[in-house]
Amino acid sequence: MSGHSKWHSIKHKKGALDAKRGKLFTKLIKEITVAARSGGGDAAGNARLRKAIADAKAANMPNDTIDRAVRRGTGEEEGVHYEEITYEGYGPGGVALLVEAMTDNRNRTVAEIRHLFSKNGGNLGESGSVGWMFDKKGYIVVDKAARPEEQLFELAIEAGADDLRDDEDNFEIIAAPENFDGVLQAVKAAGIEPQVAEIEMVPQNYIKLEGQDARQMLKLMEALEDHDDVQKVSANFDISEADMAAV
Repeated sequence: MSGHSKWHSIKHKKGALDAKRGKLFTKLIKEITVAARSGGGDAAGNARLRKAIADAKAANMPNDTIDRAVRRGTGEEEGVHYEEITYEGYGPGGVALLVEAMTDNRNRTVAEIRHLFSKNGGNLGESGSVGWMFDKKGYIVVDKAARPEEQLFELAIEAGADDLRDDEDNFEIIAAPENFDGVLQAVKAAGIEPQVAEIEMVPQNYIKLEGQDARQMLKLMEALEDHDDVQKVSANFDISEADMAAV
């Protein structure tokens, strides 16, 4: 499991840079807009919108920017119509990837995503080619120093989690999507601030990568996540700390 949470840790450190470049705000605004369009503008009754707004506030997005994004989603203000698309493909070493995107131009985006795959040792596949290798789960990463394993396991399971996994420096809490909110609130109420808290496509198994394959895989992940239309990338790689640090 180590590759999954270590990549999240790298992304967390990149967060400040992404925010400066404006990319993070762009992605968050898209998510708020689409969440409001699909589930309504009342965050109390729309879990996806509630999570999107919480992420935006954590990134210090101004409230008026958040409100405008919600209004665009509900149709109260004019705005771009974004289409949600998931691309599936393979990276170096046969790693499976799911790329979740939001675009106002499907043809442009698929051409650019295909180019990023081929440029970085991968290839874009057909719909359904790798999706079966992932399960939609609530995914929470907690530093091991936060709580002893037994205490965290008991807290998480009582709140509705399915499992607690040991991942070297971290614990990974896995929950059904419908239980994610309750588990996250229980973790925070215990005074624990998660490193990662997302609804994610979690791999069923992992492929160990080393050397050139590992380095190229990380470059592919970075290239995909840096694309303006890409919201999230899920992949089933496991890469050592040494190879992570080398990149």
